[in-house]
Amino acid sequence: MTLVAPTRTPSPGWYDEVARYPVTTSTPRRHEFDPGVRDRAAAVLCAGPRAAFHALISDQESERAAYVARRVVGAAFRREPGPPPSDAVAFLAAERVALGRTLDRLGGLTGPARTGMLHERAPLARLGDCWLDTVSQAATQPAPIVNLLHEQHFAHRGRGNPAADQPRRRRRALEDRGVTLPHVAAPDFLERAGVHDLTAWHGAFALALGRLPVGHLPELLGVHCARHLLGVDDRLLGTRSAVADADVVALLGEGLAVGGGWAVRVHTGVDLAVAMEREHVALLAAVAERLAGMSLDAQVVTIIARHAPYAGRQHGAVRVGGGLLTSSLAPENFDAVAFMRTLRSSRQLRPMRDGDTRFLRAIRFGGPMFGIFDEAEADVFARWTEHVQAGAEPDPHPLPDPVPPSGADRWRDGMAVEPADVVFAPAPPRPDDRELLHRLVAIERYPNTIAVAREHADRVLAAAEVLFEHGGAGRYTDATYFDYSPEALLARVDDVYWRKLVDPHRPLATIPDAASVVFGQTTFALGSLIDGSWAHRIGAVGRCDERSDQMLLAIYADEMGRGDVAKNHITLIYRALHSMGIELPHIADPAFREQAELPDSLYGFSLFQLSLALFPDSCHDEILGYNLGIEMFGLGEMRLHEMQKLRHHGFDPCYEEAHLSIDNVSAGHARQSAEIVIAHLDAAHRLAGPDAVDSAWRRVWRGYASFAYFVEHQLVRSVTAAQADREELMI
Repeated sequence: MTLVAPTRTPSPGWYDEVARYPVTTSTPRRHEFDPGVRDRAAAVLCAGPRAAFHALISDQESERAAYVARRVVGAAFRREPGPPPSDAVAFLAAERVALGRTLDRLGGLTGPARTGMLHERAPLARLGDCWLDTVSQAATQPAPIVNLLHEQHFAHRGRGNPAADQPRRRRRALEDRGVTLPHVAAPDFLERAGVHDLTAWHGAFALALGRLPVGHLPELLGVHCARHLLGVDDRLLGTRSAVADADVVALLGEGLAVGGGWAVRVHTGVDLAVAMEREHVALLAAVAERLAGMSLDAQVVTIIARHAPYAGRQHGAVRVGGGLLTSSLAPENFDAVAFMRTLRSSRQLRPMRDGDTRFLRAIRFGGPMFGIFDEAEADVFARWTEHVQAGAEPDPHPLPDPVPPSGADRWRDGMAVEPADVVFAPAPPRPDDRELLHRLVAIERYPNTIAVAREHADRVLAAAEVLFEHGGAGRYTDATYFDYSPEALLARVDDVYWRKLVDPHRPLATIPDAASVVFGQTTFALGSLIDGSWAHRIGAVGRCDERSDQMLLAIYADEMGRGDVAKNHITLIYRALHSMGIELPHIADPAFREQAELPDSLYGFSLFQLSLALFPDSCHDEILGYNLGIEMFGLGEMRLHEMQKLRHHGFDPCYEEAHLSIDNVSAGHARQSAEIVIAHLDAAHRLAGPDAVDSAWRRVWRGYASFAYFVEHQLVRSVTAAQADREELMI
């Protein structure tokens, strides 16, 4: 396929606003880690690439994982890039053709050579475009390039349809080709795949880059475009990308058009991705060549070695060749070649009266070893048994030749070097609100603040439970606790919508003066500048498996404009503030700490939202409840009054209008948010039973109450004051 350069001209206006849009804030800066993180990460760093891969895919919340990611990315970019090509698109097109010749040959393989080669590629294929998992966030939005990257990521994740999710489609394609592996986040995933160190390093890099999108945005753009346009996985698996090549080419053109050091860094990402795909395709070819020449004896040795660590002691008194099977498979005695030779000459392979063998009968349905070996492995054993019974001579050298050195040493050596931009310093124990907001927005640069965020989120969630009893008195919410059922939840949603948000509305008879309207808007603006942040980490590879997660990912994509920066809600709030004469630095800019337009007393809401967002696994249920609260708040009286006031004074009501429309309770985000909770709790019931639903529901409703805790601040003050008075009387 020919790759065509983009014909449209990038929109330069966005890039001219240097202070406001974070295309220019991606210059690498220092990353602050707590001094103790090195000790906490030492075991992972010393254990090698498989440990790094598993730490990164299983943990997206800890400072330790952030430190591992920084070390892996540092190792990757220690490589010296080649000179930038004069035409990046033509360069990638030529590389695609060159790699395609090898890939087409590999795609035509059969038997163990194809299966082994696909096992080697499977981890990278199933990670999808995980480097885009958190590219869209408060620190990067509403940059047009980030909007386009996130739109392509959302397309690959199926646009809210789990069946169309790219990693899931690739998993099905691999299974159709005989490669059946566990969940990509399973602790033994790489061991079951049987991959080399180079593959584990490449997978760890893809995951690590997804943790550091802000400081490495140009390189990430180059990696993303190159990986897509080279198309290694789609070519091997016969799948199709959900994103057109022309759109990726146009995106690459946008990135290069920024020029200067940014363009150089985009080329660095392209160069690294090309080099990595070259070396991995070379590894696939070496693996296939090694397996294609393997004798049946050697194939059996490979299968035995793969399964022996899981054999355990369950074989009891079973004997093979006169010795106990448990003894032969014990780690201290195990020799795969010796075991194969013992099995070869044992009675387990001799034909019985009916022509069958004890071993083949044992691995079929109904036998004690059924399910241990997959279909391809069982076929190897059947052919090997026939081969042995036919009197074939044993292979004197049944160990396959080792794969030539593949470049893994370069990664290992790079990991041994501390990145120059890493500094070790504890976070301020009690940063003021402005400093904490800056650190939470720029959490990639301040991983030492994760513990502070955790403490803050837990404190608010615990405090919010006061509304479980008193929430009915809320003006815009009702966080009173109730026993869950789908019907009860929908009834509460409808009750809040009509009784608290819609029915009280009457058009304002008197419009406040312009200064009052502007001040009122500033009290909401800080939360609007981080719109959607609570959900921005919900779609990471390896965990976006529930239908509810896909639904929440779709809501987040709506908040970010689905690739259209003009519809991005953060763009809309900047536009609305501009109409009121309010100009702010971008929220990720250090200068935002000094802004004087927004009141200091209202940082709590945004600090909590940003803190909660950092824990998409351990606070998953709370995030779903918080999402329900915030999406319903876009409806009814308050929005209608704000629109009336803004229009009266000639201010832009675009932000209010967007929420009143998109959050509608009929089919919009408010209704979808309730359905997300129902889908999540239905999955909990099916997987773990009614007790799990009760526990999860309490946490979901605590998340809803945590939103109400800030909206109903007057109610909270009165309730807590009354509680304090009672406690004082008791003393």
